[in-house]
Amino acid sequence: MRTPLLFALTLFLIVGLLAACGGAATDEEEAPAPTAVPAATATPVPPTATTAPTATTTAAAPAATEAPAEMSALEKYAAENAGGPGAIYVGDINQLVGPAKSVEQGDFDGNVTLESLERHLWIYESAFYEELLEKAKLTDPTPMTYDGEPITIQHACINRALLPCVALETFFAPNLLERTNGKVEFITSSFPELGLAGPDTLSLVTDGTLDSATIYGGYVGGEMPPIEIQNLWGIYNSREQEFEATQAVIKDIEELVLSETGGVIMNHNWYAGNDQFFFCREKIESLDDFEGKKTRSHSAALSDWINGMGADAQFLAFAEVYTAIERGILDCGVTGADAGYGQRWYEVTDYLVGPLVSFPSNNNVINGTKWAEIPEDLQQIILEEAAKSELEALRISAIQNEMGQIKNTTERGAGQDAMEFVPFSDEMNFRSLNTAVMEHVVPAWVNRVGDTSHPIIADTFNNKVGPIVGLRIEADGTVVKIN
Repeated sequence: MRTPLLFALTLFLIVGLLAACGGAATDEEEAPAPTAVPAATATPVPPTATTAPTATTTAAAPAATEAPAEMSALEKYAAENAGGPGAIYVGDINQLVGPAKSVEQGDFDGNVTLESLERHLWIYESAFYEELLEKAKLTDPTPMTYDGEPITIQHACINRALLPCVALETFFAPNLLERTNGKVEFITSSFPELGLAGPDTLSLVTDGTLDSATIYGGYVGGEMPPIEIQNLWGIYNSREQEFEATQAVIKDIEELVLSETGGVIMNHNWYAGNDQFFFCREKIESLDDFEGKKTRSHSAALSDWINGMGADAQFLAFAEVYTAIERGILDCGVTGADAGYGQRWYEVTDYLVGPLVSFPSNNNVINGTKWAEIPEDLQQIILEEAAKSELEALRISAIQNEMGQIKNTTERGAGQDAMEFVPFSDEMNFRSLNTAVMEHVVPAWVNRVGDTSHPIIADTFNNKVGPIVGLRIEADGTVVKIN
């Protein structure tokens, strides 16, 4: 009689134990599988003005029994694409850390570092960045229905040495080719290769001689003076300030370009590493040193600044500067630190003087007739890939903004030709704003525009740029400080 009783008791205990464990097993099976999160997320993101530190918000922590909140589709995309080219910011700056598409687009090892990203958080938390995420349609990409002959778009970039051109070649073009199964090929050339000086690009993309081109306001300002609002040198005191102003006026600039060309703006180039430095043969430590120096310029507004500082501006194509400095035709050449490095100006100059703060953008424009020939699904795919390319350009901007000067002034960058950095003196900085900017750069631009009632002055500058930089253009064309 004991055997059946023991057997029944044992069976009862086993069933009870299974019942107690079964609930937990079921919950685990039904819970959504967590998406992969990079190890870098263990590093806390510094709190911003609108984000309370997590260490002091223990009341918001979920109870131990609560299931983790489900990630949004965009957060999942960010997690899956973290750690390299194509990474996006959706609240975790660590996910942008990692290699660039090519070594020259990152630091000396080709990486985008956490420290540089944190110093540029204002880019990734901007309304403009949010708009780009929407344009890219990352979680709802347009399906391709086109199955015709391959389409080629020939694009003219300013110079292959410039990082925005490198980004188009290494990121945008191959991604577009892959996304369209080889149906859209975006081929990048450059102004020097095509024999273009720059000022003619506006008319050439308008009449269809060029399928697509980078439109730089400094080059085409002669035909369209209002566009020079992008390049009023000396008015900004930080890259963040210029980025804020660019966000405010970017739609106005697009309207100017579209009204002139009848084309389509594919996306924007962001010129990181573009703080303007004077690559000089002789040391420039004062206004007296700068006096009369023959200095290469690349725009009318920059020439106004150079002349306002007492030097002698000379307009010269980018590709011709190296030889002109080498032969002593020029005393200095001015350009972005990274651009000058790409052209190896450190080989013919000894001093890197400056800088004029610069983090501008310009437009990549596709000819209207060429665009109309492209099927609608491919048009949308081009715009989505272009937005993704712009997001990547902003990711690598963080490190590029910091590497330009370093490359020219260290042996790891310029080798034995490493330059000596000479910052503008207080005297030069004072004259830059109070004389060069207020008496030369802005008034000369107003004269080229022709009328202070023009919307680009009365509305765009005075209502959008002026309040940011603390300047206002009066009806008579004079410039006054505000705030």
